[in-house]
Amino acid sequence: MYGELMSRIGKIPVVIPKGVKIEQSGQTVKATGPLGSMQIDCHPLVKIKIDTVAGIMQLENDNPQDRRAKAMHGTMRALMVNMVKGVSEGFECKMEIYGSGYSAKEQGGKLVLTLGYCSPREIPIPKGLKIKIDVPATKGNDIPAKFTIFGIDKCLLGQFASSVRDSKPPEPYKGKGIRYSGEYIKKKAGKAFASGSAA
Repeated sequence: MYGELMSRIGKIPVVIPKGVKIEQSGQTVKATGPLGSMQIDCHPLVKIKIDTVAGIMQLENDNPQDRRAKAMHGTMRALMVNMVKGVSEGFECKMEIYGSGYSAKEQGGKLVLTLGYCSPREIPIPKGLKIKIDVPATKGNDIPAKFTIFGIDKCLLGQFASSVRDSKPPEPYKGKGIRYSGEYIKKKAGKAFASGSAA
């Protein structure tokens, strides 16, 4: 079922938007757009045909009965779509920090986070990514600090955002920590303590 689905996805042409230049050298495809350049080495089981007149890129699978070839067909198309979108529009990931006294700033190529530890966490920002601090500091426990990560490489952006979140994952009682914007945190009820005198 998965292979069939990915094979159907793989057959859909990749539209090349205006302003994006696609170059092919063997199995390597390079995209250059307003935001930069990226290249991907396509899997040997998948063939690439670029039609510059029609403005599309077609990925073909010569082994339609092979399960791995079907899976790679869809996977490589998804990567090509992300590459084209990355150099033309880019990707962003919005994040929030909850917790009284927590804050975020960009300094010297690092994302510096104050998260209630004895010293700030400094996370190097990978080349190709940018940070915009939208709200630098929290206000109490309910109004978060906010920042946005920008980049043309969706995979790199996702990996970095995940590592940032892992530096202080949301705790389950008050939700303090770092989360993706819009992420729902299922909270646990706090422990109840009862007191009384024995009869």
